[in-house]
Amino acid sequence: MGLFSKPEVVIAKESSNAKEYLRQLEELAEKAAGENAKKIAKEIAVVKAGIIGENNILFELKNSGMDMVVLHDLYIESVSGASAQIDFLVLTPKINFVLECKNLFGNIEINSKGDFIRTIRCGGRYYKEGIYSPITQNQRHLQVLKERRSENDGKILAAWKNYLFKDFFRGLVVLANPKTVVNDRYAKKEVKAQVIRADQLIETIQRMNKASKESASSLKDLKGMGARYLQMHIERPITYIEKFKQEELEDQPVAEQPAPAPSEGKCCPKCGKPLVMREARRGAHIGEKFWGCTGFPQCHFIKKIVKTENK
Repeated sequence: MGLFSKPEVVIAKESSNAKEYLRQLEELAEKAAGENAKKIAKEIAVVKAGIIGENNILFELKNSGMDMVVLHDLYIESVSGASAQIDFLVLTPKINFVLECKNLFGNIEINSKGDFIRTIRCGGRYYKEGIYSPITQNQRHLQVLKERRSENDGKILAAWKNYLFKDFFRGLVVLANPKTVVNDRYAKKEVKAQVIRADQLIETIQRMNKASKESASSLKDLKGMGARYLQMHIERPITYIEKFKQEELEDQPVAEQPAPAPSEGKCCPKCGKPLVMREARRGAHIGEKFWGCTGFPQCHFIKKIVKTENK
């Protein structure tokens, strides 16, 4: 940044997965019924809350008042097969941050062992439950990033880059729900330092940059680094919607027509793939058997097994 130039925040990659997932869920919700409709409605609420939380963090970053490059929703894989879905990779002049966004409801307690325990209120009573540690999750993301950025280097250069990784990269868990109360009284110091609220994010980034003894990178250098990390990103189609489609298939009424005759080899008349016998596990037709295409979810062909069938 020049002497008289203003700080610039560059959004090198914006997220689209969550919004696309929400669009598909809302489209599926129009056709859903029964228990599956309730599950989809609950999932829609969770996804909407997640989007709001990530938007809150993005707002804080855009108004940071310092040079930075932001990559939102970055998916990378290492040569070992490990993968990481990074909510935010934030490149700043001295330190790069891997942010794990959590829009948690209820109050969170972090004990001396580093366990995360959530307390929620329901029906006038309080319930406690353990949740998977977002710190552990973020550490795995950092490890994948560490492997990925040096896997094309020679042994000496890779060893040197891995050695310096801890000096230039930090992981932070950012709680995006402003109503969440965190009790970390008995948590270890290093754990407390990694869990912050969204309104503490910029102050934390600025403080850690100021404390770092490393030389500062220019905005041009940060943009170059951002472009290299963007090349590591792998676009993935939305696939987790299929679990709801499968349950919807099992809930829906089946056609009153006989299964294909044995001479036809029990093949799907739509796509030609084999049919398999299934049993409805939910909905009004629970326990009834039907023939379903093995090409599901691409093919949704089904035929009910009528009582007159001998096979």
